[in-house]
Amino acid sequence: MNLEENLVKASKVIKDADALLITAGAGMGVDSGLPDFRGNEGFWKAYPPIAKLGISFVEMANPSWFDTNPRLAWAFYGHRLNLYRRTIPHEGFSELLTLAISKPEGYFIFTSNVDGHFQKAGFDDNRIEECHGSIHHFQCKEPCSNEIWDASEIMVHVNEETFQALDPLPQCTKCGALARPNILMFGDWTWIPDRMNKQATNFSKWLEYIYQNQKLLAVIEIGAGEAVATVRYHSENIARMKNALLIRINPRDYSVPAGNIAIPLNAKIGINQLYRLLN
Repeated sequence: MNLEENLVKASKVIKDADALLITAGAGMGVDSGLPDFRGNEGFWKAYPPIAKLGISFVEMANPSWFDTNPRLAWAFYGHRLNLYRRTIPHEGFSELLTLAISKPEGYFIFTSNVDGHFQKAGFDDNRIEECHGSIHHFQCKEPCSNEIWDASEIMVHVNEETFQALDPLPQCTKCGALARPNILMFGDWTWIPDRMNKQATNFSKWLEYIYQNQKLLAVIEIGAGEAVATVRYHSENIARMKNALLIRINPRDYSVPAGNIAIPLNAKIGINQLYRLLN
């Protein structure tokens, strides 16, 4: 594989496209300084107190903790919420946005990330599907209703030494029970998908318009690994169904179906190289 040749091919695909579909996994945020949860080693490096307890990421990202140990649950999600709020998205986001808004038929974002960084970087909230939900929105733990609310005014304070969330813990706006993030967790039967379903409807309508009007679509996938392959599956499926080319930017899991384009680089560098060629 010739990287330079693939970058040139990819830049031409993007240049010729009428619209861009940008799909993104956790690798998109690593260059902003967000932790890589790939494997227990990466997770435990980011969260030493959880490492001492010997709890894996899959075990920790489970709604049962809101029942059995709510202060630990909110320490984990509160810490992440605070981290995502204070972290600035890397320049690759703004470069992607410049490319996306230059397209006559616009763009759509499909991401498994819950950090809200596409919105923070200026992407239109109505053009984003967050398939695993958002940490910036809360719901009732029970839940008592299907209500999902914006959590931008809610602060979660965490004692970093004991790794325990401090009072007051977030509460449901309706019944006063404990609240939880509106994120799809592992083994999760109480997640309310209504917000994501509305996003998915917007996405489907946009895709259908692109297809029916025979617009040329390019799919740019960034930082989506094979461990939880939701984003990779969507990228490949849409590229195949809509007769579009897939450009996969990933330093490790960069293999692509025949005829598509692999860019074995980190998110920020890969986007920057394509942006440079297009400008």
